[in-house]
Amino acid sequence: MGRNRVVIYPDWCKGCGICAAFCPKKVLAVGLDGKARVVNEEACVNCGFCEPHCPDFAIVVIPEGEPVPPESAPLDSKEETP
Repeated sequence: MGRNRVVIYPDWCKGCGICAAFCPKKVLAVGLDGKARVVNEEACVNCGFCEPHCPDFAIVVIPEGEPVPPESAPLDSKEETP
């Protein structure tokens, strides 16, 4: 079974933090810009909880090998989180 990738559309994200709260491995966090970010991709267990819990449909989980849309947020943001 391949690994999935969490993709965040920053223009849709309002920074509510629901995705980060539901993530059992703390893969997601809200950055200083107020948008969700993937901060620990290696810890992702592919549970997919983040996608259905986002009230703004700003997160999609894409199967490995599928192209990542260019308008999505970086998959490994080095930005500081509060």
